[in-house]
Amino acid sequence: MSVAEQMEIIKRGATEILLEKELEEKIGKSLSTGVPLRIKAGFDPTAPDLHLGHTVLLHKLRQFQQLGHEICFLIGDFTGMIGDPTGKSETRKALTREDVLKNAETYKEQVFKILDKDKTRVVFNSEWLSKMTASDMIGLAAKSTVARMLERDDFGKRFANQLPISIHEFLYPLIQGYDSVALKADVELGGTDQKFNLLVGRELQREWKQAPQSVITMPLLEGLDGVNKMSKSLGNYIGINESADEIFGKVMSISDELMFRYYELLSDLTLADIAKLKVAIRSGEVHPMEAKKQLGREIVARYHSRHAAEAAEENFVKRFRDNQAPDDMPEIVLFAEGGKMLMCRVLSEAGLVKSNSEGRRAIQQGGVKVNGEKVSDEAFELIGSGEYVVQFGKRRFAKIKIN
Repeated sequence: MSVAEQMEIIKRGATEILLEKELEEKIGKSLSTGVPLRIKAGFDPTAPDLHLGHTVLLHKLRQFQQLGHEICFLIGDFTGMIGDPTGKSETRKALTREDVLKNAETYKEQVFKILDKDKTRVVFNSEWLSKMTASDMIGLAAKSTVARMLERDDFGKRFANQLPISIHEFLYPLIQGYDSVALKADVELGGTDQKFNLLVGRELQREWKQAPQSVITMPLLEGLDGVNKMSKSLGNYIGINESADEIFGKVMSISDELMFRYYELLSDLTLADIAKLKVAIRSGEVHPMEAKKQLGREIVARYHSRHAAEAAEENFVKRFRDNQAPDDMPEIVLFAEGGKMLMCRVLSEAGLVKSNSEGRRAIQQGGVKVNGEKVSDEAFELIGSGEYVVQFGKRRFAKIKIN
């Protein structure tokens, strides 16, 4: 592809490219020399599972990969033990090396649902950071100033509000930046909240007499609530390792407006086809629910299979149009003295909620059904005289028998 054609693909969904003209020149040089650009994106393995918010960067990496460039998927096994302070109002709790390495292994398994394994270079920043001496680290710290670090919005706010900032947090942007030096990155991708850190990488590359990397920031994907960024801690996420039914059901729950945000950042559909779909919906030719089903099928097929996507759609239709329970719901036998159990405890022990108190709240809020009938009495019990289809919310079902 020409420079212009590559830039059209690269700019899709991107918030900012620094500097755009510089990146065009790099692509032009790559085309003339036949040497691919080295594209870097780093992920700290602070949790075992990736969600769709993480995949925004992975999709952009895949686009670069399809354009013939070299992808460096960097796992921050060293930086993960420090904890990225970005957006935090307090110092993050450090993870153990055992936790980091365990999470890193799951990352390696999950990213290849998007990236081409044979064309992806997976690197761990402990390869070079663990070899740095105290003198090396002091030399790295000397490359910046406290005033420069306080230019970061979150550090500046914490300082102004007299909230503590640990010294090691100042080191984080420098260490992330040094990763770009170690890899000789031509381009680094990151979320909009990573802009400061990405620019530090440019500064450090200049210090090491390297050509500064181009920086591409990608938007932070909104979660199911359509307001906050997707986060496991907020419960508004879609995990790529979740079941096909769960992924499809969650996609179907997003707003019509958010649907097109997901299309742009997560779908393989071209921008021209997305624009046509918007027109078809506005004209009434296509119902928004059908467009959402199409998106749900694409996402489920990517992380499971096309067959699983079709089955998930069928299950969704059964549950929500025909008011039927799914065929593949788990069957659970619970044991209770006297052969009966309070509904809130049933929900908890079946894994539909996290605790008895959450089960009670679900009952109070009208979110629980037994055999299709809403349960509103907290004292309601299941007895061991049969099987019950228990539903919590819109998507969670279980077949329960009490012994």
